[in-house]
Amino acid sequence: MSEEKKPQNEPVKKPDQGKPQSGAPSDSAKGPRPPKTDGVAAVGKGSVKPQVRRHYRNVPFARVYINCSFNNTLVTITDEKGGVISWSTSGSNGFRGTKKGTPFAAQITASKACAKAGDYGVRQAQIFVNGPGPGRETAIRAIAASGIRVVSIKDVTGIPHNGCRPPKARRV
Repeated sequence: MSEEKKPQNEPVKKPDQGKPQSGAPSDSAKGPRPPKTDGVAAVGKGSVKPQVRRHYRNVPFARVYINCSFNNTLVTITDEKGGVISWSTSGSNGFRGTKKGTPFAAQITASKACAKAGDYGVRQAQIFVNGPGPGRETAIRAIAASGIRVVSIKDVTGIPHNGCRPPKARRV
């Protein structure tokens, strides 16, 4: 037992190989570097996780929130507790600029959100519509056409009691 054990937290000192570059600290100041890997996990380390299939829970009754502004349409489908099942926007469906606010964009947005919610077994839904946008009615029609039974439609657009000043009138 003539070998002396070195403490493990001390960095391994290398002989100086010339001056360090200007402004760069020497290797001993940083500490030991971990070994380089090429992105492949080592065999037997257990660092590769198995892929898990997505488990869809069954949600027969949902709430659909349609937020229609003049510039965009957002459709969010949640369960009764408020957990988001699926969502879609006009911008995420490939519409850009002024086309995001059109009724056709709202129709495509609502049908895409309902298609995603179909994986969860959504059969009935309450609809809550918010905002003055042009895609309100077409979004509701698209939801009904996708096979989801509409139980109720409620307009939750806020009405100011002389709150914020409206934007100035547009001059063309």
